[in-house]
Amino acid sequence: MGRTPEKIAVLCHAGAGGSGVVATELGLLVAQAGHEVHFVGTAVPFRLAGQRGANRPFYHQVSAFAYALFDQPFPELAAANTLTEIILEHGVELTHAHYAIPHATAALHAQAITRRSRVVTTLHGTDVTLVGAEPAFRHTTRHAIERSDHVTAVSHFLAGQTREVFGVDREIEVIHNFVDAERFVRVEDPGVRARFAHPEEALIVHVSNFRPVKRVEDVVQVFARVASEVPARLLMIGDGPERPRAFELAGQLGVTSRTHFLGSFPDVQSVLGISDLFLLPSSNESFGLAALEAMSCEVPVVAARAGGVPEVVEDGVTGFLAALGDVDAMADAALRILRDQDLSRAMGAAGRHAALTRFHPGRIVPLYLDAYARTVTGVPG
Repeated sequence: MGRTPEKIAVLCHAGAGGSGVVATELGLLVAQAGHEVHFVGTAVPFRLAGQRGANRPFYHQVSAFAYALFDQPFPELAAANTLTEIILEHGVELTHAHYAIPHATAALHAQAITRRSRVVTTLHGTDVTLVGAEPAFRHTTRHAIERSDHVTAVSHFLAGQTREVFGVDREIEVIHNFVDAERFVRVEDPGVRARFAHPEEALIVHVSNFRPVKRVEDVVQVFARVASEVPARLLMIGDGPERPRAFELAGQLGVTSRTHFLGSFPDVQSVLGISDLFLLPSSNESFGLAALEAMSCEVPVVAARAGGVPEVVEDGVTGFLAALGDVDAMADAALRILRDQDLSRAMGAAGRHAALTRFHPGRIVPLYLDAYARTVTGVPG
């Protein structure tokens, strides 16, 4: 292992999505380890707001640019310009770009301008499966992957898919996401649970951005089957384009009164901590961070066997996996867990154990620090 860089820039999305959450929490932990961290973005990252302390990261605003001649703004060029200034003014040695477009491309542009600061790019999923697969961005995404000094992916599934989609043969190091196991814990206070369900009711939860890939209508269908067999309530946390369809389906299936759409709920761990089951029927999850957060709260998971989810949810141990779209199998699995308290407790304990061992920051963050050190000292990657 070489020398870990003292000054690191981070480019990431500011929202509450998985990539932004992981990027922000990683940056916070790297700063706590004594490194100088500079976040660069159009808005303060979701979990960076309100941070205090001597080792808190810096934040640098990327300015918008409007000119009548241009139809669209230039987020990559604006970020590259801001990053260039930070590299030159603060002596940043390494830029960690979360997402190929626009962050890795911006980092590479700034690197070309300054001839400084090596680039580590972490692929999170839709930058490969959605944006990168779009013909308009395919060559740009491949260039970002090939020219980065080091590339990581959050699952073996995503690393393999990246090689397949873009035909690259470079090394892609797999570093799984992590969970704050001190924050995502079981909540035993019955008063908190009483806000959402009666004592005899099972509390089922789903958290996502309500986009088509999340298959939120499958969540409602699974719940309707479960609720016809046992007293239960469903909490839908998040927002997005598929929310109206899910709400309409709940009405058609007669479960509207037992389904609660909470919107973008900032204190998601408090809800996960009182839940009995987590549903994740997505058609493509590069990792499944929400499932891991549920596992850390001792909540069994029922999910589709898709993408990188099997690397997180161990079938029969921390939950059950079913074929994509098989809502009957998911409902049967959910009922099996809800009807067997011993099984539920065993799966919850196994999920918590995984969060404390395989996916704990104490295990994952050193892998990133090692990747940083190898990158700045020129070790191939």
